[in-house]
Amino acid sequence: MGVGGSFWDLLKPYARHEGAGYLRGRRVAVDLSFWVVSHSTAILARSPRARKPHLRNTFFRTLSLFAKMGAFPVFVVDGEPSPLKSQARAARFFRGSGMDLAALPSTGTEAESSAATAPVKGRNAAVTRYVEECVELLEYLGMPVLRANGEAEALCALLNNEGHVDACITADSDAFLFGAKTVIKVLQSNCKEPFECYNIADIESGLGLKRKQMIAMALLIGSDHDLHGVPGFGVETALRFVQLFDEDCILEKLYEIGRGVYPFLEGFDKPHIDDLPSPSTKSPIVRSPHCSHCGHPGSKKNHSKVGCNYCLVEALENCIEKPAGFKCECPSCDERRHENWQIKVCKRIAAETNFPNEEIIKLYLSDNNLDKENGVPLLSWNKPDVEALIDFLTYKQNWEPSYIRQMMLPMLSTIYLREVASSPSKPLLLYDQYEFHSIQRIKIRHGYPYYLVRWMRATHGMISNVSTKKPEMEGEVSSEVVVLDDDDDEDATVVNESPELLDEPDAPQVLTDNNCSFLLTDEDIQLVSAAFPRETARFQEEQRLKEAESRARKSKLNLANSVCETPKGPRPSGAQLSIKDFYRSKKGLNIESGKETVGEGHTSKEASRKSSDRDLNEKLPKSVRRRLLFD
Repeated sequence: MGVGGSFWDLLKPYARHEGAGYLRGRRVAVDLSFWVVSHSTAILARSPRARKPHLRNTFFRTLSLFAKMGAFPVFVVDGEPSPLKSQARAARFFRGSGMDLAALPSTGTEAESSAATAPVKGRNAAVTRYVEECVELLEYLGMPVLRANGEAEALCALLNNEGHVDACITADSDAFLFGAKTVIKVLQSNCKEPFECYNIADIESGLGLKRKQMIAMALLIGSDHDLHGVPGFGVETALRFVQLFDEDCILEKLYEIGRGVYPFLEGFDKPHIDDLPSPSTKSPIVRSPHCSHCGHPGSKKNHSKVGCNYCLVEALENCIEKPAGFKCECPSCDERRHENWQIKVCKRIAAETNFPNEEIIKLYLSDNNLDKENGVPLLSWNKPDVEALIDFLTYKQNWEPSYIRQMMLPMLSTIYLREVASSPSKPLLLYDQYEFHSIQRIKIRHGYPYYLVRWMRATHGMISNVSTKKPEMEGEVSSEVVVLDDDDDEDATVVNESPELLDEPDAPQVLTDNNCSFLLTDEDIQLVSAAFPRETARFQEEQRLKEAESRARKSKLNLANSVCETPKGPRPSGAQLSIKDFYRSKKGLNIESGKETVGEGHTSKEASRKSSDRDLNEKLPKSVRRRLLFD
């Protein structure tokens, strides 16, 4: 949640939309609890009988984040929540269940707190177990995992603020209040759309909000540590109020208002808010006379003589009548309205007891999320323990070992390319079995270019440890994918392919060419160029030659089409004449034949007429024919 209200909607116009290549080579801090809770809920909504969706989602998303996006993730786990957040969780739990927290039997403050937090602890026990299973999975994958003393987003923000990571992945908007500079709200590795990235510099330039001003907004609106805030304050009202003060003095002004001191009168002793006039009474600012017809400054009499400067007319007959609910925007009215609003807001704040809460302010401004003695540990990404990972996922997810190895290949190939790029003289093999063969082509995925790399098995034999069967989720329709294998043709098709599951990456393909089997994986262009510069240069030269040949072929074809003309002389007998040539040829024959052709035409017409008459007479009776002949 973070800051209450629609705080994310306030920041959304200032978000940048980044693609998959934005995180390449960057370190990112991931709020693991956010992944476990939110995305597991999304999988359970689609398949209620899914087997441990938190492990499935964490496994696939980590592979995509590390291999496809090229990021270096650092996972952060929640520690013990603050008492303020525990009480807020309890209040939220009872509010969602329709129970009244005040109606619980209690004998004191401690009893009331324990009775309130007991259901929340029982509910969070399952989430804690899920997080521990994900931590074990991440350790097998070789990912660094840090444990915070309090909130995970607080430690993510601290790492980002001190420069240990470049961004935070969390949906809690209070990460900015803890000091985060770059926050990625939602990240789906298989989504084609760009993700939203929020930078504190863009928010400062757009809204003028800095860290302490955001803390003041959280105190007024409400947050995870105080669900209620100040009654009558929404996002827009809180934003308008905090923009009246600078970041350095905003918290001090809140302390003054909380003690009942009105801070907006300059040159006078600070008056108490209760001594100020009510907004309903007459304001100390004298309001200039306004026209009763149009509502603008000036009397009705003056408008009838001189005209209205706001209506821009010369006579009252053309003066615009003010509509219902009209509010004048002249300086005197605006200043009077603004002062009345300030008095009203300050009275609301002063009516709250224990405002502002010092514990919440210290919580947001503290940096005690790590042990001060040890500080931030050295962040390192180790090689995954494949065999231990296979045993773990086979037991937890009931997956086949061949399928797990297949899904791990993109991550292993990324680690292999990084090792070769750092030490090119060291002979290495991918997964101790495959060697780099060639670059097949450039592949565009989600708007980002990749190299489609061929991997050939170093030892003799066929590729046998790649499975073509996807594991099925419980309650899910079976889907069989036919992949190119040693015994399949190149024209293999996909049969009964189901929609792509949430965050599951594409499996490496198997290609058979000249009785040789190759693995095909998508790799980063810069990483492949650094690891294998000669092969990359050879591929680029081949691409340039192909493009040059294609351009030359197209230019020859265009030249042939432009030079091509109608051939002179007699046409071949099989060639079809155009309508123009056909008309000219027939016209020439008629001119050469002359009168003979015309005479032959008349003779033929007479012969046809006589034959038609004869045919007609033969059908008539003999008496009629005789009468026609002699009459």
